[in-house]
Amino acid sequence: MTDSPRAWIRLPSGAALDLINPSPDAWTDEDLALRLARTYRWGGESVWPWPLSVAQHSLLVLALRRQWAEEDGEPLSPALQRAELLHDAEEGFLGFDCISPLKRVLGEPFRVVGDRLLMAIAIRYQLPAWTPETHATHKRADSTAAATEAVRCTGWSEREVREVLGITHPVLDVDPLQAAYGGTPWEPWPSDIAAGRFLEALRRLNT
Repeated sequence: MTDSPRAWIRLPSGAALDLINPSPDAWTDEDLALRLARTYRWGGESVWPWPLSVAQHSLLVLALRRQWAEEDGEPLSPALQRAELLHDAEEGFLGFDCISPLKRVLGEPFRVVGDRLLMAIAIRYQLPAWTPETHATHKRADSTAAATEAVRCTGWSEREVREVLGITHPVLDVDPLQAAYGGTPWEPWPSDIAAGRFLEALRRLNT
């Protein structure tokens, strides 16, 4: 028996991940995909049968960044695509997508835990550091995804998105993921499907 509090979680593979001092080799890609597919955006609220997973959100942000880069004639490098796909990866290990107002209340200890997980993820997947330009474009994609999810998946009005959430980016009409995966536009995927699609994208970008 130890006096130290347990600060590790059991992963789907059976491995253990220390949340305070995470090792970059502590999880499998399958662990990450499953955890992100079982971690929900918007507190699990949804107008659909399933909540929207962080895995699906991550694929949406990646799809937007790819689309915009192609329109600009400058396709994203595999490294930047990995950065987009994994921008919220620590949430899968924390087990929830913390809203910004709550993050401020939880304060520095919560931020430090998240940052350590992000660092382990960056080392594991060789993620590039954001530049001011790439970070600004990423935030545009992330906020556009958030505005659209709030309306299409969660039931917020566009006025509430602007006035309550403070997001000024547009709500999209066309779902970029439908072209790749089919199905009903904006419908959240079941967790097994979200995990499989996230894992496929991750493996493709790691080769």
